Amino acid sequence: MRHLKHKNQLGVKKEHRQALIANLASALITEGRIRTTLKKAKALRPFIEKIITLAKKGTLHHRRIAISRVRDVHAINLLFDEKAEDFKGRTGGYTRIYKLGNRIGDAAEMALIELVPAEDEGYGKRNKRGGGKKASPVKAEAPAKEESKESSEPKAEAAEEKPEAVEESKEEAKAGESAAEAPKTSEEAAETSEEVADDEKEKK
Repeated sequence: MRHLKHKNQLGVKKEHRQALIANLASALITEGRIRTTLKKAKALRPFIEKIITLAKKGTLHHRRIAISRVRDVHAINLLFDEKAEDFKGRTGGYTRIYKLGNRIGDAAEMALIELVPAEDEGYGKRNKRGGGKKASPVKAEAPAKEESKESSEPKAEAAEEKPEAVEESKEEAKAGESAAEAPKTSEEAAETSEEVADDEKEKK
């Protein structure tokens, strides 16, 4: 049964499609980057990546398989002898597709497909299970800083209240001293009045 076998038909017969993909693969190997329609670029990607995997193995048997598929000896020799070393550290994803918008005339979706350079680190993987983005440590520190500010505010208020309490205690101490001095002055006045009366009696 031929279920799910109708991907990337490109509107042509099998022989035409194989020749078309082979020519695109040869151009991509020699030029490193080509401009074509988006459908052709997506059809070319799995084909050329399998050829690059054969080039990484590098045996004579795999070279002959690649030549039979691409049908260009010069392009295959270039891939096996020179460009295969650029993909030794990669386990896949040897090509990249950029969308260029619609073509003027028939409004076909255009794309740019290129071989990924050896020094290209690529994009980071997305966390599909996690859902949203994880909170950064900088954002996590912000509430802690706010809490420290709130805790410092009561301390500042307490510090402001302390001078007022000290002033009140000083005023109370002064009032007590003045109250203590008041009786002393009345007693002294009484003593002086008694001394004056005694002196008058002696004179008489």
